[in-house]
Amino acid sequence: MSRKVVLIILDGMGWKTARTLLGNVEGWVEKGDASVWKMRATLPSVSGPCYASIHSGVTPQEHGIVDNYKEMKTDVADIFSEARKAGRTTAAAAHSLFSSYFQRAPFDIYRDLEVDDESLPIQHGRFYTMRGETRGNLAVPAEADLFAQAAIMIDRHQPDYLLLHSCTVDSTGHRHGPDSAEMDHVVYVLDGVLGNALPRWLDQGYEIMVTSDHGQSPRGHHGGTTDEMREVAFYYFGDGKRPDAGVVLDQLQIAPTVLARLGVPPADSMRHPSFLT
Repeated sequence: MSRKVVLIILDGMGWKTARTLLGNVEGWVEKGDASVWKMRATLPSVSGPCYASIHSGVTPQEHGIVDNYKEMKTDVADIFSEARKAGRTTAAAAHSLFSSYFQRAPFDIYRDLEVDDESLPIQHGRFYTMRGETRGNLAVPAEADLFAQAAIMIDRHQPDYLLLHSCTVDSTGHRHGPDSAEMDHVVYVLDGVLGNALPRWLDQGYEIMVTSDHGQSPRGHHGGTTDEMREVAFYYFGDGKRPDAGVVLDQLQIAPTVLARLGVPPADSMRHPSFLT
């Protein structure tokens, strides 16, 4: 059966931060309307490599994105490419690196910031760059604006797969640390936006997955192997048959799982099994 999926990536939100501060999301888990598992990020636990691994189902050493500085289109199969081959509609409200990796590179702000083109892997895109970031300006979009862009694309285009990616938690962790009053506040605001958006999209027939690319050390660092940097939460709102609550998931399972929910066969390169049936 083919379903529609929204994947939400909350950049830099580690396991502890999610489980202790996402009150709305955890409320649905407590009520039994959502499930949550611990998931381990790929290595290096850096944003760009994790973005590419989440969507391709292969390691950074295979897809070639090993840091945040290589702006290139990957040459491996990914969720967007496989969904388009199967005739599904795709959309994203996300950082420009997603456009570079899965759409076309280099990112041209005048061409690629806003896209509606049926011929592209990401047919409907609203991207942001964070250019001009300073110590006094994190240059991240407001969560309310970002989620509204996603909602508008859903209302207008009914995509089968939509990616929503937020950088606020990651940027705040780098600046102030993951255990800070500033982090408490940005997650509080984000959780309120999630609390309003998720019921809307569930009512529109979407399954929703909420996760992160990586966590952070107490100094706001990531890239290495510690649990703080690698362990994230994976929340699922849907009717798929689920693994036991204590199972630890692998980030490389996300791509084949999303495609399975879309009713699309995973690419041969996606060797990890779906964890939902």
